[in-house]
Amino acid sequence: MEFIRKATAVGIGCLFISIGINLFLVPFGFLEGGALGISLILHYILNVKVGLTFLLISIPIFIAAWFLYRPFFYNGIHGLLCSSVIIDMLMPLREAGLSDKMNPWLGAFTAGVCIGMGAGLMLRKDISIGGTDLLAQMAAKKLSMNPALMILCFDVIIVSIGTMLLSHARLGLSLATVTTIGITASCIVAYQKK
Repeated sequence: MEFIRKATAVGIGCLFISIGINLFLVPFGFLEGGALGISLILHYILNVKVGLTFLLISIPIFIAAWFLYRPFFYNGIHGLLCSSVIIDMLMPLREAGLSDKMNPWLGAFTAGVCIGMGAGLMLRKDISIGGTDLLAQMAAKKLSMNPALMILCFDVIIVSIGTMLLSHARLGLSLATVTTIGITASCIVAYQKK
């Protein structure tokens, strides 16, 4: 029964994350944090696939998890593989044209809620999509902190670096997205503990 709950959390969580990325982040040119943010930066510069790049960036982190926190490796590998595939499968959502019809601030907050819900649902089951989220999850475990707050710290650093590298990236909107992701995921994780 627990396997079904975890599989459901991975599937729904990855779907929310992929919708947030393809319907909002990429069309608006926003950044995210962590390894996913690095994948977006590389996508904007080199036009590479976000999901595949995310998978490749995450491999060394998963190797470290294998040796340091093997349960996180097992709980994260499904999230990584599922999210990488679904992100690239839902690329057609980018053609919806929401960036032409929606206020950028609303787009930033909506992206944050979508991605935060997906991440939070998985974190409730001790699952991450990998990348620096997995690093943050390991650090949070070591420091007895809320993993979503640790992920937020990692994300802010990546977004800040990304806005220095990309001329079109807007720091305020990207930070609004990352903050909304962190708050949404934190609320979902905290709700579980009540």
